[in-house]
Amino acid sequence: MSDTATAHVPVLIIGGGQAGLSVSWYLTREGIEHVVLERHHRFESWRNNRWDTFSLVTPNWQCRLPGWAYNGKDPHGFMLKHEIVEYLDGFAESFNAPLREGVDVTHVSWLDGVGYVIETTEGTMTADQVVIATGGYDNPIVPPYADNLDASIVQMHSRDYRRPSQLPAGGTLIVGTGQSGVQIMDDFHLEGRSVHLAVGPAPRSPRKYRGRDATDWLYDAGTYAVTIDRHPDPIKALTQTNHYMSGRDGGKEIDLRKYALEGVSLYGSVAGAYGTSMAFLPDLEKNLDDADRSYLGIRKQIDAWISSQDIDAPEEPAFEKVWQPERETTSVDLREAGITSIIWAIGFRPDYSWLKVDCLDERGKPLFNRGVTDVPGLYFIGLGWLNTWGSGRFLGIDEDSRYLTEQIVARQKGKLAA
Repeated sequence: MSDTATAHVPVLIIGGGQAGLSVSWYLTREGIEHVVLERHHRFESWRNNRWDTFSLVTPNWQCRLPGWAYNGKDPHGFMLKHEIVEYLDGFAESFNAPLREGVDVTHVSWLDGVGYVIETTEGTMTADQVVIATGGYDNPIVPPYADNLDASIVQMHSRDYRRPSQLPAGGTLIVGTGQSGVQIMDDFHLEGRSVHLAVGPAPRSPRKYRGRDATDWLYDAGTYAVTIDRHPDPIKALTQTNHYMSGRDGGKEIDLRKYALEGVSLYGSVAGAYGTSMAFLPDLEKNLDDADRSYLGIRKQIDAWISSQDIDAPEEPAFEKVWQPERETTSVDLREAGITSIIWAIGFRPDYSWLKVDCLDERGKPLFNRGVTDVPGLYFIGLGWLNTWGSGRFLGIDEDSRYLTEQIVARQKGKLAA
């Protein structure tokens, strides 16, 4: 029997990624006894669920884990997959985290007079407080009509993609234009593979603008410090897909119109599929225009900051559309188009089926204020817009984990005093 069985711990952290271990770093510093449970290996998603050429989209200087800020030679570069794992492993080894790997949490409930009861693959635990740091990438999203496609069409989710050679010869259709979709498309394009892209409503961002990375300007302007309760459009912030751009080859902008000129076939959003037939909505031009509108809005925001601070920065040429669709293609026979495979890059859903505590809304999303739920001693960390844009990213995890630790410590000391 493992020492996990029937054990009690003051604080339990579920999830051994960068968010969970950041809370552990602060609890260790405060001398608060705790345990971190990770069902796989620490940093599993970074280690095993990314493609070979994956790189950060945000610059290295934004990697600011507690006591472990990036100190390499390229702060304005973008770490590759193996460099990210090395950075994270260095953080984990910088302190003695009470991490137990290979332990899956299967049930969490609240019991008056006992606290939290936690069922795991190594037995039952109890805890006074619980931090949920499992993230939001549990279940890959694949539409139900994918089952209707002909068996000759190879299908894969972006989580399982590693390199173009995994897919058979012929064209590949990538569905989705979030950060993963456009970067995988670029992966195929750079290898000279025939690639098709179903363009969704995701926004895009400049990369370099007026002499600096756009994220540098936005950081200086205070954009990333805006909290969700002060955001002018919080619903949009919480539901909008991340802006797409790339950190590959030193960082580059992704203008899908330019890729169309270079031979990438663009379609609108996927509407359905059957056999070898794929249906698309007639929204390609709208989605491209909306992405450009977002791109230009960020440029305008940076321009306003430069002007308000009287900064001497080089001017940029006006944006021009280099391509637009002559007609909207709403139906494609995959076989006739030479498409032999599909990569679904339309995101993930979190799985909280094991969490039997009243802290989720009717859609199954956690309810909290800065990660603190209304249930005594229950917290979330590592989710988008926990407090700011940087929540769930390397930039904001330190601040979020420090705040949660303050709440945990205060509650634990209050319990001891009582």
